Amino acid sequence: QAQAIESGGGLVRPGGSLRLSCTYSRGAFSMYAMAWFRQAPGKEREFVAAINWADSKTSYSDSVKDRFTISRDNAKNTVFLQLTNVKPEDTAVYYCNADPTFKTIADTTRFGSWGQGTQVTVSS
Repeated sequence: QAQAIESGGGLVRPGGSLRLSCTYSRGAFSMYAMAWFRQAPGKEREFVAAINWADSKTSYSDSVKDRFTISRDNAKNTVFLQLTNVKPEDTAVYYCNADPTFKTIADTTRFGSWGQGTQVTVSS
């Protein structure tokens, strides 16, 4: 069974930066699109960013576009999320997941399992 291990979360001040990492234990990692999601207290889990496997094409939600950057290292089965200029509304548990299809990866209902996630708290 595939497993995602997210790390790098913490407490950061508004306007600050943070880098999240996700190691995904599954064969042929380089053949999967990867995505980050987040869930704030009392809210539904939502799509944040995705990166395709073939051409590294990226996609972002409007709320993080131009502030967050997704990247991947296929040799290390790892996907990253660089957070910059963070805001209090970015506070959430951040998760990653994989899907063979980039076009549908933003749909949270496609995934049957999730990792533990990593907590990001933006506060002064």
